[in-house]
Formats: sequence, structure tokens, C-alpha cells
Amino acid sequence: MRIANLSGRLTLIVDGRAVDVEQASGGRFAADPQAVYERWEEFHTWAKTADLPTGDGFEPAKLGSPAPAPRQTLAIGLNYRDHASESGFAAPEGLPPVFTKFATSITGPVAEVKLPEGGHTDWEVELVVVIGRRAEAVSETDAWRHVAGLAVGQDISERVVQLAGPAPQFSLGKSFPGFAPIGPWLVTTDEFDNPDDLELRCAINGEEVQKGRTRDLIFSVPALIAGLSAVLPLLPGDVIFTGTPAGVGLGRNPQRWLAAGDELVSTIEGIGELRQTFVA
Repeated sequence: MRIANLSGRLTLIVDGRAVDVEQASGGRFAADPQAVYERWEEFHTWAKTADLPTGDGFEPAKLGSPAPAPRQTLAIGLNYRDHASESGFAAPEGLPPVFTKFATSITGPVAEVKLPEGGHTDWEVELVVVIGRRAEAVSETDAWRHVAGLAVGQDISERVVQLAGPAPQFSLGKSFPGFAPIGPWLVTTDEFDNPDDLELRCAINGEEVQKGRTRDLIFSVPALIAGLSAVLPLLPGDVIFTGTPAGVGLGRNPQRWLAAGDELVSTIEGIGELRQTFVA
């Protein structure tokens, strides 16, 4: 099942066509894409059995984030050993670094992103998890039951702001407008043979710069949900950026940054792609 945000309306993507949920459900479910997570189990059951109309064609540029207004966005750092190494850090023990991406940075899968003046803007393709059921003190074995679905994410990062000052400003440097694209839609976990082993890729102007698999996460999705929910409740509609594999610009020699005119394409197996264009 693929759940999308099309022009701000909750939508099911069926055979490549868009079905408006409010209309198809006779008003049972609201048009607000974020609101559906509060009734996720009810919605999921309805969507699996509903007699849906054929749907309409749509433009990918009109897609928004499938979770456009999460109450909490938790982002995970250094969660692949090769990325930790290229960043000059040891692999984390216990919980990895956790930061946030502020809500105004969230955007849809196709967007134009303004580069901060004088900055060093970097790329980080990531698997994004959206919570569908409140998770508090959840075990690893039970964690997937609390997940609504998965999406592609880009943890775009401006390294000058991120690394300035006496303590790194991870959240600030990663929260410029457009720095948290999510999409192209949410794919429910029952669509995957193994949701713990998905391929991630990232390319700039057609040149592949990142390639990895989520089986190489130091802290798997269940481990992250268990660890985070031991500290704070994860709420329906919350977003988790799970970390990025090696290949970012910061870890290269010489270092490399995104430039005006660059097109960044981020892809995850079984989900789809994001496409960002950068402007000065």
C-alpha cells in the first residue's frame, strides 16, 4: 500500500494512479495527510478491503511529504560504520547521536532547494520511518508493529553551521528550508520481503555518490524504536531519519559540496525516489 500527500490531500496510489481518500471513504477519513496516523490501524484495515475507484493521473511535483507535520522528528547520526569512519568518529555504542530536523525544513519529493550563502551543503540519503502506533518502552521484537510505513529521506546538511561553535549545531545546520525532503509516498511494511534489508542510492547529476543497504545499520529500525521509546514516547505520525551510508561530501578528499544547478536523486529499493534541484 502506498499512501501519499497530493496537493495537501491524503491519497492512495494504486497502479500508478491517485485515489482521494476523503472522497473514496465518503468522508470517513479526513483529507489531512497527517491526521491519518491517529487512526492508522482503522485506516489500514479500510484501505486493504475498500472497493476503490480507478483514480486519476498526477504530477510528481504536486506530491508533498507523506508526514508533513510530525510532532517529533528524530534523526540518527553515525548509524553506518563506514559513514562514522569517513566522518572521523568511532562507531557509537549505546544509542547513536540523536538530533532533530525542524518542521519547516520538511518538503515533498520533488523540490527546488536554495543553497545557504557561503555554506557547504552536503547530501545524506536515508530510510525514513513513520510511526503508526504510539510506542513507549517497546521491545525490538514488537517494534515493527508500531510502524506505519517507510519512505525515502534526504538529510541535507549545511556543514559550516552544523560544525560551528563550541558544540556542533546538528539540528540547526540540517534545518534550512527544503533540507528534509520525504517521499515520494509512504509504503507499508507488508509490501517488503524484508524491510530490514533495502538498498539506498544517491546520485548527483547522474553520478552515483552513495550506495548502501539498510542491513548494515549499526542500530536497526527495531533497535532504534526500542532505544528511543525507552526514553520518550513515539507518537503516531512521528518521523525517524535512520542514518546515512558512506559517500557524503564531508568524507571525500577533496571535500565536495552541492552547487547551484545540481540535481540530487535519492532512491530506495521498493519505495521510489526524491529529486532535488539546487539554486543559489
